[in-house]
Amino acid sequence: MAESQMKIEQQYPELFAQLNDKQRRAVVQSLAAGWHEGWEPTREDVENLTDYARGAIDAAEYDRRSAAAAHRAAEVSRRAAGVVGAA
Repeated sequence: MAESQMKIEQQYPELFAQLNDKQRRAVVQSLAAGWHEGWEPTREDVENLTDYARGAIDAAEYDRRSAAAAHRAAEVSRRAAGVVGAA
Protein backbone atom coordinates (compact mmCIF):
# COMPACT_ATOMS: atom_id res chain seq x y z
CA MET A 1 0.00 0.00 0.00
CA ALA A 2 1.60 3.21 -1.14
CA GLU A 3 -0.19 5.57 1.24
CA SER A 4 -0.67 5.23 4.97
CA GLN A 5 -3.80 7.37 4.91
CA MET A 6 -6.77 7.30 2.58
CA LYS A 7 -7.36 10.71 0.98
CA ILE A 8 -10.53 9.93 -0.91
CA GLU A 9 -12.30 13.18 -0.04
CA GLN A 10 -9.44 15.20 -1.50
CA GLN A 11 -9.37 13.00 -4.59
CA TYR A 12 -13.09 13.47 -5.40
CA PRO A 13 -14.23 16.65 -3.61
CA GLU A 14 -17.13 17.22 -6.03
CA LEU A 15 -18.74 13.96 -4.92
CA PHE A 16 -18.41 14.69 -1.21
CA ALA A 17 -19.63 18.29 -1.58
CA GLN A 18 -23.15 16.92 -2.07
CA LEU A 19 -23.21 15.16 1.31
CA ASN A 20 -24.02 16.37 4.79
CA ASP A 21 -21.59 15.54 7.62
CA LYS A 22 -23.37 12.34 8.66
CA GLN A 23 -23.51 11.04 5.08
CA ARG A 24 -19.88 11.99 4.48
CA ARG A 25 -18.68 10.10 7.58
CA ALA A 26 -20.70 7.02 6.60
CA VAL A 27 -19.26 7.01 3.08
CA VAL A 28 -15.69 7.55 4.27
CA GLN A 29 -16.02 4.76 6.86
CA SER A 30 -17.43 2.37 4.27
CA LEU A 31 -14.66 3.11 1.79
CA ALA A 32 -11.96 2.99 4.47
CA ALA A 33 -13.04 -0.49 5.60
CA GLY A 34 -12.20 -1.90 2.17
CA TRP A 35 -9.16 0.33 1.69
CA HIS A 36 -7.56 -1.06 4.85
CA GLU A 37 -7.85 -4.51 3.26
CA GLY A 38 -5.99 -3.35 0.14
CA TRP A 39 -8.93 -2.27 -2.04
CA GLU A 40 -8.44 0.91 -4.08
CA PRO A 41 -11.84 2.53 -4.72
CA THR A 42 -12.36 4.02 -8.16
CA ARG A 43 -14.23 7.21 -8.94
CA GLU A 44 -17.14 5.02 -10.01
CA ASP A 45 -17.13 3.25 -6.62
CA VAL A 46 -17.14 6.57 -4.77
CA GLU A 47 -19.82 8.05 -7.01
CA ASN A 48 -22.10 5.05 -6.55
CA LEU A 49 -21.73 5.11 -2.77
CA THR A 50 -22.22 8.88 -2.49
CA ASP A 51 -25.26 8.67 -4.77
CA TYR A 52 -26.73 5.99 -2.51
CA ALA A 53 -25.87 7.87 0.70
CA ARG A 54 -27.62 11.05 -0.45
CA GLY A 55 -30.67 9.16 -1.72
CA ALA A 56 -30.15 9.75 -5.44
CA ILE A 57 -30.36 5.99 -6.04
CA ASP A 58 -32.01 3.18 -4.09
CA ALA A 59 -30.43 -0.06 -2.85
CA ALA A 60 -31.51 -1.98 -5.95
CA GLU A 61 -29.79 0.52 -8.26
CA TYR A 62 -26.68 0.55 -6.07
CA ASP A 63 -26.57 -3.25 -6.25
CA ARG A 64 -27.08 -3.19 -10.03
CA ARG A 65 -24.26 -0.68 -10.50
CA SER A 66 -21.95 -2.62 -8.18
CA ALA A 67 -22.64 -5.90 -9.97
CA ALA A 68 -22.01 -4.29 -13.36
CA ALA A 69 -18.72 -2.81 -12.16
CA ALA A 70 -17.64 -6.17 -10.71
CA HIS A 71 -18.49 -7.88 -14.00
CA ARG A 72 -16.42 -5.35 -15.97
CA ALA A 73 -13.48 -5.76 -13.59
CA ALA A 74 -13.65 -9.55 -13.85
CA GLU A 75 -13.71 -9.32 -17.65
CA VAL A 76 -10.63 -7.09 -17.65
CA SER A 77 -8.84 -9.56 -15.35
CA ARG A 78 -9.75 -12.51 -17.57
CA ARG A 79 -8.52 -10.72 -20.67
CA ALA A 80 -5.29 -9.70 -18.95
CA ALA A 81 -4.76 -13.34 -18.00
CA GLY A 82 -5.39 -14.43 -21.58
CA VAL A 83 -8.63 -16.25 -20.83
CA VAL A 84 -10.91 -16.23 -23.87
CA GLY A 85 -14.69 -16.52 -23.75
CA ALA A 86 -17.69 -14.91 -22.17
CA ALA A 87 -18.49 -15.30 -18.52
